[in-house]
Amino acid sequence: MQPLTEIEGRAYPLGLKNVDTDVIIPAHYLKTITRTGLGKGAFETIRAEPGNVFDDPEYAGAPILIAGDNFGCGSSREHAAWALGDLGIKAVLAPSFSDIFSGNAFKNGIATIVLPQEAIDRLIEVAKSDPVTVDLETQSVTTPFQDRFEFRMDPFRRNCLMKGLDEIGLTLAGANDIDTFEAGMAKERAWL
Repeated sequence: MQPLTEIEGRAYPLGLKNVDTDVIIPAHYLKTITRTGLGKGAFETIRAEPGNVFDDPEYAGAPILIAGDNFGCGSSREHAAWALGDLGIKAVLAPSFSDIFSGNAFKNGIATIVLPQEAIDRLIEVAKSDPVTVDLETQSVTTPFQDRFEFRMDPFRRNCLMKGLDEIGLTLAGANDIDTFEAGMAKERAWL
């Protein structure tokens, strides 16, 4: 995973509530086991509507998505996080998230930032014309208009995202200790 400390840029001002994982990535895309290529199918039903934010060139490559309450509800498909990542999204801001989606997003290097509805409403307005900055170090979301919205994030998840550590990276960080333990066990219990 790439370390995430600050995410700055345009943001998709989606704002919809109860966007489930089938909206994020429809079931017919779930036949793949690779993480790449799913961005083209992300938000397929929304993209079918003329004038949608995902096909607006003004937001192309936006690293932030601003969503409504209960984002990522529905089934536990990890493909939803893969699709967002393939779309280039590194942070999703919403008043609340499905626990399973939030966990899958974290495991795939995407920050899920919980903010009050009033902050989301303001950020949607700003995102229509200006960039937004998410700073994991200061745990704040800011705009060029001096808006500053603070958030709290689980310290473990925040640390992992900032250091770019997934579960494998966390394990490998203790490689020397693991090797030492394994060598000691091999001597102590040679019969194993």
